[in-house]
Amino acid sequence: MKKVAFYTLGCKLNFSETSSLARSFEERGYKKVDFTDRPDIFIINTCSVTENADKKCRKVVREARSISPDGYVALVGCYAQLKPKEIAEIPGVDAVLGAAEKFRLHELIGDFIRKEIPEVHAGPIEEAKQFTGTWSSQDRTRSFLKVQDGCDYSCTFCTIPKARGSSRSDSSDSLVNIARQIGANGAKEIVLTGVNTGDFGIRDGVRTEKFIDLIRKLDEVEDVERFRISSIEPNLLTDEIIAFVAGSKRFMPHFHIPLQSGSDRILKLMKRRYLRQTYTSRVEEIKKRIPNCCIGVDVIVGFPGESDEDFDETYRYLADLDISYLHVFTYSERENTIAATMDGSVPVKVRAERSARLHGLSDRKRRKFYLDNVGGLFNVLFENDISDQKMFGFTENYIRVGIPYDPLMVNETRHVRLDKILDDMTGEAEVLEAHEERPSFPIQR
Repeated sequence: MKKVAFYTLGCKLNFSETSSLARSFEERGYKKVDFTDRPDIFIINTCSVTENADKKCRKVVREARSISPDGYVALVGCYAQLKPKEIAEIPGVDAVLGAAEKFRLHELIGDFIRKEIPEVHAGPIEEAKQFTGTWSSQDRTRSFLKVQDGCDYSCTFCTIPKARGSSRSDSSDSLVNIARQIGANGAKEIVLTGVNTGDFGIRDGVRTEKFIDLIRKLDEVEDVERFRISSIEPNLLTDEIIAFVAGSKRFMPHFHIPLQSGSDRILKLMKRRYLRQTYTSRVEEIKKRIPNCCIGVDVIVGFPGESDEDFDETYRYLADLDISYLHVFTYSERENTIAATMDGSVPVKVRAERSARLHGLSDRKRRKFYLDNVGGLFNVLFENDISDQKMFGFTENYIRVGIPYDPLMVNETRHVRLDKILDDMTGEAEVLEAHEERPSFPIQR
């Protein structure tokens, strides 16, 4: 029995695809093992958004070679699509497969026997038209389900349309069947993922459904306790979707909404499909319907032309906005993007300073959100996440909670009352301590 190992760079979408690739090997009789367990085959799923993508690929390949000198090393994914020839020249690489080819690796590679010259299978991105459904299955508690792929937007900083192709989806009925299968296998929560998740519904270049159609159907899947929406563009987050989540049986009160900049001038340079007022209206609508909803925000600092005034405008806007946390990205140049050719490059040191300021703001926002929920009664899905005799899980509105470890509560949902923030936790690791409590009344969102 040949052994195969996987390594994933990048996003939740990549993790769902890696998991599905792993199942394809197991179905063919391969044994999935850890990266360090001297595998016969390494599959490395690459990312183009990650900074220093080339450097990271080289490091992982070098490590694979040191573990199994005669092992077969194949690189797939976004960076493999964008730079196939460059990746093929990395010492130790045996095969490179692009966006349209990665799910055909058994057909294209076959016996996974090393050859003198690396194989390159990466056609034009226009050929990536088929939607391949994927979902993660390593975590007993949570599964990431891909509902959409590709993107038809043209943001000036982004390479994803060139790496993944045009927007496309599976049918809602097919995704409902997959969700039932995931639930039957024991996962309690499904996170809907995609490149532009809210653009769900395009098949063969034609829109046949909308995102609201999908989530309405998924809400009826009794095998799954919880659904979350991983990320949704503000221009696609309609009042109808917000109202649905507010009254949903299974969709959690948690939205992650990319902003990227609080300056309308920078948003226009980025070619985003909204201005700040649209974003403000989305946050206000959510808070009106779901007061304790968790709202996460993506923001980019150091975009070309971002002046001190533009950044200060973003900072003040976010400081005043009723949000829960930030994901801060420091702008880095990407080849073949409009932004890379723009004037007004922001010095790297200034980018780092702006990033640090927003990370500090995020910590304060998260702490305030947690404190606002102290004393509340929530449902927490506990995971196999254990440290210092405590186990951890998340409330409906994405507050991380810790209680004394009990093996019977792993992958179980319990009613808890939130007591206090643990003093030794900060930033991303911050948690609220809680105790289990049986409510005598329905839990309110």
